Amino acid sequence: MNTMPDSMSVWPIVLYGVLVLFLLAGMVILSYLLGERHHSRARNEPYESGITPTESARIRYGVRYYLVAVFFLLFDIEAAVLFAWAVAFREVDWIGYVEAVLFIVTLAAGLVYVWKLGGLDYSPKYGRRNRQNPKI
Repeated sequence: MNTMPDSMSVWPIVLYGVLVLFLLAGMVILSYLLGERHHSRARNEPYESGITPTESARIRYGVRYYLVAVFFLLFDIEAAVLFAWAVAFREVDWIGYVEAVLFIVTLAAGLVYVWKLGGLDYSPKYGRRNRQNPKI
């Protein structure tokens, strides 16, 4: 039987938190004191893979770019749901299996629908001037 009060078992966690805070504060202060300071015009320019930028980094993307991203997220969540189903497979039995199959069939039908509409096509033929599919 444990005769120690509950407040005594928390002190290692509090001590660890305080030590972490001191360590973080020490690293920030040391980097501020010992770090180099140099100011130049090129310091604030974006730099990507050793290539000097030729245009602004603020490029406007078309709606189709974001549609593909949203469709990806929508169909990617399927993996998370099916993973949760696979973990609970023994508890959900055959009813859960049938529901998972219906879920996959519904998402597959949605994917085919979006594909047929051209929602996943990011080619130039669906550009602003020659838009062949006005549904999306």
